[in-house]
Amino acid sequence: MQYWLMKSEPDEVSIAHLAAEPDRSFPWTGVRNYQARNFMRDAMHVGDLAFFYHSSCAEPGIAGICEICSAAYPDPTQFSAVDRYYDPKSSPDKPRWWLRDVRFVARTRLLGLPEMRACSALTAMPVLARGNRLSITPVTPAEWQFIAGGLLGLNRFRG
Repeated sequence: MQYWLMKSEPDEVSIAHLAAEPDRSFPWTGVRNYQARNFMRDAMHVGDLAFFYHSSCAEPGIAGICEICSAAYPDPTQFSAVDRYYDPKSSPDKPRWWLRDVRFVARTRLLGLPEMRACSALTAMPVLARGNRLSITPVTPAEWQFIAGGLLGLNRFRG
């Protein structure tokens, strides 16, 4: 199993949206960064867990946990000219952008950047690097255990 941190703006999709429909899977659309795309397309696996991170909001931070629940498949938003994530250089026979479906696992207290930055065990996390804007980043097993089991007290997700 691998671990991830996946950022979403809560006014688009929040952990509350996932929690409201716990049996439903949600497509993680709109990723338009090649490195983040490659993580989804090539490195994620069904069953991997991810911290659901609220970004571009008043209080950014980890707000819950979700599970990767599908194989990678082309992001349909890249093909629709009326969609904000439309990519005119992409086509159904040669898609550029891929996604995975996620499903709700747990809601957590909000674990904000200041609290995460105060922990020396987390200094190497990409989300804490100045200028990092990647929407999907890997989380090491040690970081996962420290956050899920330690800071959030979710022993069942210790890894």
